[in-house]
Amino acid sequence: MKTAMEPQAHTAPSSAVPVRVTLVIGSNRTGRFGSVVAEWLLGRVREHDGFEVDVVDVAEADLPTTFATTPEATERLAEITPKLAAAEAFIVLTPEYNHSYPAALKNLIDWHFHEWRAKPVALVSYGGMSGGLRAAEHLRQVFAELHATTVRDTVSFHNAHASFDETGHLKDPTAPNTATRLMLDQLSWWAQALREAKRRRPYGG
Repeated sequence: MKTAMEPQAHTAPSSAVPVRVTLVIGSNRTGRFGSVVAEWLLGRVREHDGFEVDVVDVAEADLPTTFATTPEATERLAEITPKLAAAEAFIVLTPEYNHSYPAALKNLIDWHFHEWRAKPVALVSYGGMSGGLRAAEHLRQVFAELHATTVRDTVSFHNAHASFDETGHLKDPTAPNTATRLMLDQLSWWAQALREAKRRRPYGG
């Protein structure tokens, strides 16, 4: 005896669901150039298909390095931590100070652990002759310890101040735009692949 088959529920393919990405702006120095780079970068992320973007700015975090759970720290974490937890991927924008990344960025990272796990991280750096690449390489080691995976390709701005005009636009956007598209394509692939993997088998590392 044949029975009528029940209709099956259809879910949207993983690639059709936008990737939730959080941009972390990693400098809190007075007069920082990071705001200029961040605005440009946000524009490229919004132009790329398949991302929903949020922002965490270490200049607005002001978390204590003692890790004391003061009322002020608790209030700031209530704004920051949900953005990191909800993200499926991260873009970390860092300058290079004395061959490495800023202390404020490391402090923000260290205040969290589970929020980074099993998620991809893209690195964008800026600086002088090195373009911040040494800072980016140091961050790869940090995120590996946190069970996050950094995508291979980066975007770096050598002599960053000279690369942008007074309105915050790149003087020659050709190479940075190409590099950013490649990096974001990789970030999107990793985010979707890890999304699907975690649905089938939650990460237990």
